[in-house]
Amino acid sequence: MVENGHHHHHPPVAAPPVPTIHQPLGAARGPAFPPAEQLTQLNYCIHSNPSWGQTVLLGFQHYIVMLGSVVMIATMFVPQMGGNNRDKADVIQTVLFMSGLNTLLQTLIGSRLPTVMGPSFAYLLPVLSIINDLRDEDFSSEHQRFRHTMRAIQGALIISSFLNIIIGFGRAWGKFTKLFSPVIVVAYVCTLGLGLFERGFPELANCVEIGLPMLIFLVVFQQYLKRLHHRADPILERFALLFCIALVWAFAAIITVAGAYNTVGQKTKHSCRTDRSYLMESADWIRFSYPFQWGPPIFRASHVFGMMGAALVSSIESTGTFIAASRFAGATPPPAHVLSRSIGFQGFGHLLDGFFGSIVGNTASVENVGLLGLTHVGSRRVVQVSAAFMFFFSIFGKFGAFFASIPLPIFAAIYCVLYGLVAAVGVTFIQFTNINSMRNIYILGLSLFLGISISQYFVMNTDKLTGYGPVHSNGGWFNDILNTIFSSPPTVAMIVATILDNTLDAHDSHDDRGVPWWVPFQHRKGDGRNEEFYSFPLRINEYMPRRYL
Repeated sequence: MVENGHHHHHPPVAAPPVPTIHQPLGAARGPAFPPAEQLTQLNYCIHSNPSWGQTVLLGFQHYIVMLGSVVMIATMFVPQMGGNNRDKADVIQTVLFMSGLNTLLQTLIGSRLPTVMGPSFAYLLPVLSIINDLRDEDFSSEHQRFRHTMRAIQGALIISSFLNIIIGFGRAWGKFTKLFSPVIVVAYVCTLGLGLFERGFPELANCVEIGLPMLIFLVVFQQYLKRLHHRADPILERFALLFCIALVWAFAAIITVAGAYNTVGQKTKHSCRTDRSYLMESADWIRFSYPFQWGPPIFRASHVFGMMGAALVSSIESTGTFIAASRFAGATPPPAHVLSRSIGFQGFGHLLDGFFGSIVGNTASVENVGLLGLTHVGSRRVVQVSAAFMFFFSIFGKFGAFFASIPLPIFAAIYCVLYGLVAAVGVTFIQFTNINSMRNIYILGLSLFLGISISQYFVMNTDKLTGYGPVHSNGGWFNDILNTIFSSPPTVAMIVATILDNTLDAHDSHDDRGVPWWVPFQHRKGDGRNEEFYSFPLRINEYMPRRYL
């Protein structure tokens, strides 16, 4: 049933007679589609690379896709910290530089999967707590308050990074992930995509006249138009995203200049106009990010503990993203020792984020994994090229600011497709379990629903400006940890599914859970392909042009 020979199935049975009312439908038929370890229609897998021209264009596309989160996070925090547009441009350049550095760290020696490492939204509450702590203090100027807040965030990032470094390099994280089974992975990876629904259509609807055309164009160009001609197929499949962004962005710029938004409300102006980010005027032509650029870090225990919750959540979310990426890249699920190593390096990247003064820690970008699925290109080299673009645009600020001024509803339309793909790739793991087991159906249902429902309760009852959430004891850092953990859909789904799957008839339903298929991938020598994909240093010639492994 599966190539490794871990599943046994019965010998084929002769075609049954037409079912009568007494015989259950399809009782003796074999599976309609036997489980397959690799997705069909992947054009390039983890080691195989498109031509250099295509690699550069695809890398640029990854850069554009990750830019949305960078701009969103800077726009959310910098004004609250007392920063002006110039400060916002500086923060965006710093976050871009760190994303490039962390992406190279992960693709070369961390997980070695084609994942872009971008800024994490898990740090929302701890950062808001730091901003609020410093709001009442007296500063000579708003700019002074901004710099002081950045230094406090730096200190908290530096100390909290040791949590990830310890659980990663101490192998604790890998030992924990050995509790997973395909049943848990389905709920875990699904909520990774579905849990981000607020950044999809609700954000798109802030400016429906540019968001909706973007969504429709992307689906039509990428899926329907490519079928018109065999030559258009590879081009539209891989680059439709860039065409659509150019088209809708140009349209948005024209109606902005034409004065369509001169009389609308402030919120609509902010979402729809292409000249509302003020990044072009305020960014430097050339600017290098360097350690402690905002000043020496400030360490405060209450800030550090709050950040630790976010560091843990960013590790949990990255792990799910790595599992999704392995599927789109045609690799085996990442083994336990690789997950430990990747979280260790994520912690190291987190430490560097603190040194360089990034505004939040890093995590594997869900939208970029969706892009692997959209383009059918899971090549590691493409993502490494995207890191080069991050470095370039973090140094040459005016060019970077040009792309950073793309209106956010355009990004939200892209997320609708990309997050959906990540959620759907989670579903594919169900084929390695017994789908008809009521136990599995119960665990999946409860963990998927609670993952989205509990986190939604926490998000709805958290004040966006102050960060006060449903847990409000006297210990601010304690509140931050619990509110951060329960605001993350994949974290809640993973906790619920792991507890249920390992306690409900776990021994008797060993095969139903898909454990015989999953376990060999969890050990270094369990499956021969593990070494090939994840070994470091390189033991194979990566530049051999191979379509499929």
